[in-house]
Formats: sequence, C-alpha cells, structure tokens
Amino acid sequence: MAATCRMNRELQKKAMEQEKHAKDPVELLRCKCLARGACGIKGLACSFKIMDDDGNRTLDLAEFKKGVQTYGLVVDEATLREMFQCFDRNGNGKVDYEEFIVNLRPPMSNARKSLITQAFVKLDKTGDGVITVEDLRGVYNVKKHPKYLNGEWTEDQCLLQFLNAFDSQEKDGKITRDEFDNYYCGVSASIDNDAYFDLMMRAAWKL
Repeated sequence: MAATCRMNRELQKKAMEQEKHAKDPVELLRCKCLARGACGIKGLACSFKIMDDDGNRTLDLAEFKKGVQTYGLVVDEATLREMFQCFDRNGNGKVDYEEFIVNLRPPMSNARKSLITQAFVKLDKTGDGVITVEDLRGVYNVKKHPKYLNGEWTEDQCLLQFLNAFDSQEKDGKITRDEFDNYYCGVSASIDNDAYFDLMMRAAWKL
C-alpha cells in the first residue's frame, strides 16, 4: 500500500496547518518533512546519509545544517541550532543518526508498528532485511497495472516502479527496513483512525 495522491494531499495539508502552531523544534521539523508527503521523513533521512561525510553514523551541527538545507527545508539559523540541541541529548555536539530518525518519526501505536513489521516480513521473502524485485514476485500482483496490460512494461518494470514509490531520492530498487519504516510513518501520519489504518494494511498486504 503506497500512499495515494489523496492521502498525500491530506497529509501535506494537515502538516502545513500543524506547522503554523508548532512550538517544539522537533515537532516543527517533523511537520516540515510531512508537508512534503509520505516520503518526507525518508527524504530527509537520505539527505543526512549523504551529509554524513565521515560515515560515523553521527551528525555534527554543520552536517545537520547542510542536510536540512540540501533537502530544501527553510529554517532560520537560531531554529536550526535549537533543533540540533533537542536531538543532541548528551550535549556532545553530535547527533546519533538512528536516534534522530526514531525521534523524528510521528508517534505511533504498537498496533500500527506491528502491522508495518508484518508487512515488511511478508514482502521480504528472502529474509535478508531488504525488499527487492525478486522478493515481490508472487506477492505483489502487477496483472492489473495499465502499462502491463497494454504491453508497455514488463512485470519487472512494474515491480521496480512499485519499489520506487517508496524511494524519495535513491531509486536503487531496494527498500531497507529503515526506509520502509520511515515511509509508513508518513502514511500513518495521514490516517487518524487506528481501525482504518489496520483495515488498509491488512487489505493491501493480505495480513
């Protein structure tokens, strides 16, 4: 279940409205990301991976600032510093990448987290922690895809297009658990009702 255009529009509208009233720096950054749709948090995560120049899975203030600006988020200098300090829990001038992403994700119930886990496990047929075209064969049916029906695309092209819906930047045809979680956090933020989220996930992935 990739986010529909309608879901994305609703999420963007909701996030932009919440951004106007956001007082907490973390909430403000979250709203700015979600205003870009379901891929918003995942997109910022990709930017930060690129900005982690020394590959140590932490970000200093300069890397943090560069990541936010590269992603195109407009944040003034004082607010950027305030955001960084919120994520720099121990005050050592470094933000742990994993902790940053976990804290940036919108709060979710354990029931929703469980459904996301179930969906990933079902899609990851090889159990290697990455969803690829090979994993999707026999799990995601492309036979009703219009471009498959008219012969324009092969099954593999349809499957790759489906994977790319989860990729905001990299488009490498691979979805890690981290990327999957970041994406579905965005989808979850567009749905207020737990029962509806449950229904959609179970219907989409036959859980």
